[in-house]
Amino acid sequence: MASFDAILFDLDGTLIQNDQDSETIYTGAFSVAGIDRFGEPSDLWQALDGPPHPTDPESYLAAGFDRVATQYERAVDTRALARGFIETVDHTAVSFRPGARAALDTARDHGHVGLVTNGPERRQSVKLDALDITDAFDVIVYAGDMPRRKPHPDPFDRALGTLDVPPAASLHVGDSLEFDVGGAHGAGLDAAWCPRERDTVETGSYSPEFVLSTLHEFADILDPR
Repeated sequence: MASFDAILFDLDGTLIQNDQDSETIYTGAFSVAGIDRFGEPSDLWQALDGPPHPTDPESYLAAGFDRVATQYERAVDTRALARGFIETVDHTAVSFRPGARAALDTARDHGHVGLVTNGPERRQSVKLDALDITDAFDVIVYAGDMPRRKPHPDPFDRALGTLDVPPAASLHVGDSLEFDVGGAHGAGLDAAWCPRERDTVETGSYSPEFVLSTLHEFADILDPR
């Protein structure tokens, strides 16, 4: 167990998940792009390489649509499909990941609580409003509106500077090894990794201090108070 003066959380994939129907988003991508539909949502999910890219979702999705278009022998503007996908996503259709609400409450019992997300305020704030958790944080850093995003230290530095807490007394909780674990370590914080897939435990070259299968386990890593 450990004690921290500040606990920072990532948002997408860590505290919350999008609940919008995949068929709606997939169909909407083609409709917005003005392209006749081909394939199924499952084709795109299988074609995407790893978890969503927090800083360049358009390129990430376009690469997936490229693979689907090749599969169906279609020559189309996959960038347009990626933009259509992003435009169709309803950012208010979100819910807590298992254990997230309790993890926030537990964190508040132990110290300052912050949010560090790579998304811009215009997209992320509506998610917080939808779940009525804006006031759960003592500081919110929308790194998508900053020159440098996670894993760069700047977003972490901004959050901890506002809280007046040193990195050595702080913990960051997130689902990405590169952006959350690597970013936290680069800024001098401890890291708790909670991957989206519960059976994912390989950390590769990263060494998070804590590995959680769900946020239900979050309280177990903190000193009792």
